[in-house]
Amino acid sequence: MAKKEPKTNAMRMLERAKIPFEVHRYECKEFIDGITIADMLNEPYERVFKTLVTEGKGGGYFVFVIPIDQELDLKKAAKAAGEKSVEMIHVKDINKITGYIRGGCTAIGMKKDYPTVLDESANAQEKIIVSGGKNGIQIELTTEDYLKACKGKTADITLR
Repeated sequence: MAKKEPKTNAMRMLERAKIPFEVHRYECKEFIDGITIADMLNEPYERVFKTLVTEGKGGGYFVFVIPIDQELDLKKAAKAAGEKSVEMIHVKDINKITGYIRGGCTAIGMKKDYPTVLDESANAQEKIIVSGGKNGIQIELTTEDYLKACKGKTADITLR
């Protein structure tokens, strides 16, 4: 009997919402950066996105999803979030805030539905790849379905 592959919270939420997705698994014992993951999966960097969590001046949390080879522009991010400013949360706080661990963080299925902004460059991609909610798992889905799943929007949020 074949061993059943474990599902993450993000995968269960996508299935419940009847949103089609493809799972990409890779060998991973601890955190690996997004560029290394894209190389392992043989995927172009502009299709693979990383999830960053920030805290706004008012104390709320905001999620920004950008291509793995880009940097978040905190001023553009704050504007997209309707905040005066935002700053990255500390790595040690990721699990407490999101329910996920570093390298496995995704906007789909966080402890709470935080406002999520996907970089507008995703609109040029038919499908994007994001973390699947656990190290070693990536999820591929259409940009439209991703935005529906995380109740997100797009904006220009990277340094260019």
